[in-house]
Amino acid sequence: MTNLTDAFASGLILPAAVLALLGWAVPRLLALVIPEGVRPLMLIALLSTLVMGVFGALFFAGLYVWQGMPMAALFEAGLAAGVVHFGRLSLISALLWGPIMVLSIAGLPKNWIKETW
Repeated sequence: MTNLTDAFASGLILPAAVLALLGWAVPRLLALVIPEGVRPLMLIALLSTLVMGVFGALFFAGLYVWQGMPMAALFEAGLAAGVVHFGRLSLISALLWGPIMVLSIAGLPKNWIKETW
């Protein structure tokens, strides 16, 4: 690993750090546009999970392409098989970003001004 590209594409630490950072940032960004309250907090949790699931699948597809696999080869077995494969990878990555996202969501009520927990 002589340069950043090699470290990102073939290593585990940098991609894991990116997913972990996004797991923290996505709920915080959604909280900027969704109002305060318990029900909106549950909406933030749902939307954050969906956004991170889609982003995780796209992230792994991007890593495959970055390492030199042609985009056509990713879905050679069919669109459904490719979506299932990257969806599975995204679910596995939830073990990393999921707890961080939960902690980020749990910290949102301390910044509420209008609502109380």
